[in-house]
Amino acid sequence: MQVQLHFTKTKNMNKYNLIFALIILSFTACKQDKSSGENTTSTVETEKNINREMPSWGKDATIYEVNLRQYSEDGQVNSFATHLPRLKEMGVDVLWFMPLHPISMTNRKATPDIMIEEIKDAEEKKKYLGSPYSVSDYRGFNPEYGTMDDFKGMIKSAHDLGMKVIIDWVPNHTGWDHQWIKDHPDWYTQVDGKIIKSPTLKGNPTDWYDTAELNFDNQDMRKTMIGDMVYWVDEIGVDGFRMDVAHDVPADFWKQASDALFATGPIFMLAEGQEPDQINNGYFHSDYGWDIHHIMNEVAKGEKPATAFDEWLKQDRERFNKGFHMMFTSNHDENTWAGTVFDRMGEGAQTFAVFAATYDGMPLVYSGQESANRKRLEFFEKDVIKWGGFPYAKFYKTLFDLKHNNKALWNGDFGGEPQKIMTSNDQSLYAYMREKDGDKVVVILNLSDKNQNFNLKGTGYEGEYKNVFSNENMKIEKEPKMVLKSWEYLVLSNK
Repeated sequence: MQVQLHFTKTKNMNKYNLIFALIILSFTACKQDKSSGENTTSTVETEKNINREMPSWGKDATIYEVNLRQYSEDGQVNSFATHLPRLKEMGVDVLWFMPLHPISMTNRKATPDIMIEEIKDAEEKKKYLGSPYSVSDYRGFNPEYGTMDDFKGMIKSAHDLGMKVIIDWVPNHTGWDHQWIKDHPDWYTQVDGKIIKSPTLKGNPTDWYDTAELNFDNQDMRKTMIGDMVYWVDEIGVDGFRMDVAHDVPADFWKQASDALFATGPIFMLAEGQEPDQINNGYFHSDYGWDIHHIMNEVAKGEKPATAFDEWLKQDRERFNKGFHMMFTSNHDENTWAGTVFDRMGEGAQTFAVFAATYDGMPLVYSGQESANRKRLEFFEKDVIKWGGFPYAKFYKTLFDLKHNNKALWNGDFGGEPQKIMTSNDQSLYAYMREKDGDKVVVILNLSDKNQNFNLKGTGYEGEYKNVFSNENMKIEKEPKMVLKSWEYLVLSNK
């Protein structure tokens, strides 16, 4: 079987030889039928040399999603780079860039329902830039964003500020201009000898007509893609990946890919999905907190009581024994397809942002949230964020400074487990504390549009604290009587 890793000869060739060996051994030991999901992975002896632990810099990290196309008028990475100092000041640690690869022209979408070929006016066609998730070259850099050297320069600037950079990777499908379509049609899912238009998710059809589904039964395709991933780590300098629709890619591929990627050194792996096996087996360090995000939306609309979070935590801990979730009130999908955080959470938008930053996992901020963006950003065309200052920057800085300085809020096992504090109204109020190595945080949220007079119940929360938003000292004694206005929040730290 021909191996197509296309590695560049560099001073890192010894590392590449190790990665190459891991890939070959992994393919020899692993085989999976995507349709059945059956995993027949056997043990690989060299796996004992692979460090799957999260990089030490991830223990208290926060993450920021960069929608480069909509970030500035020119959409250039150099323009984004001017924002690095303010993002660092806001407390951002990890920058996640939406896909940076060139976008296919063939079968390009103009809108969710219209292909660009259907538009006759040449000038009208120019405005439709296509989906960033319709990749035409895994090693290329989209010229609309600048050059690869520009991106490498931005990475260096971010690193100089102590920030990390991860990129969006689209493993499930490519665009129709990808060279693999011509050179290796067998690398794609075919029906009656033809590559199918639009992949499926968990067997259900999608409307992603601008993409072609990859065939993970083909081992050459797997090896080549993994080689492309390694290229971005060792040659470009990224610190990890956010893997698109990771939940629909065979589990044994993630074993193979993570074997190779973790062999390059400490990188961060984030999965779009909620598959316990991917986290529990150490293929990823973090995944999406989709379920709890949807509960947030429902509680905000009054469709569920605050106690819904209790059941989520119980079920979550039964399913996951490792890693942590990325917690968010918005991201590119939610903003475009479900509405802005204000559409979905109304006046409770900041209250749920407090919850996402303090309850569990790693908090995410999406491009424009620090500017209180109230616009759904277009997905297939230019639609620049109207910044108008950064009115929420101090709000996020307060939360992220607390996360960095108080171990109770650190990620996963590095932090403390959420502990429910009972109140006299658990339907509308949600109170909890987290503790780690003597550090403690107490959070009380009014998740309703009505003022609440209440008292805390039980014990364990008593102590001397500082209100992190007002900087006032506060002492909490047993079962105190308290008042919170509609959607008001109280965040207390003992240090």
